[in-house]
Amino acid sequence: MKVKIVEGYNNIEIIIKCPAITNEIRKLEAHINSFTTEVPCIKNGETFLVDISDVLYFESVDKRTFLYTVTDVYDLSLKLYEIEEMLKNAGFVRTAKSQIINTYKITSLRPDFGSRLEVTMLSGEKLIVSRQYSPLLKERLGLK
Repeated sequence: MKVKIVEGYNNIEIIIKCPAITNEIRKLEAHINSFTTEVPCIKNGETFLVDISDVLYFESVDKRTFLYTVTDVYDLSLKLYEIEEMLKNAGFVRTAKSQIINTYKITSLRPDFGSRLEVTMLSGEKLIVSRQYSPLLKERLGLK
């Protein structure tokens, strides 16, 4: 792999030239995209722009959507399907009907009952990946 950086342009443009699109190329694309997005959210009546690289996961509970970081929990006005569409190329994957996680914040995986997975996040929090979404997560992590 060769990396070339050229200065003197008004905008940043990244072009990946490769013989074929592989899982590694998709991961690189997702990682690059994760640097460029902020999510507007609310905590204690105040609006914040949270960089998606700080997000551990999103969760929907009682028709409300929450964003979790290592230290904070924020409220969002977006629905999970909107978040999923917005972040589909940034390392996020749906892991349950009510949950989307950041694959870059996973520290370990462990098999659980009924083909489910237990995922440990960077914060030490353990999340359950439903059996319906386990194959997708494994594929995104290059484990299948």
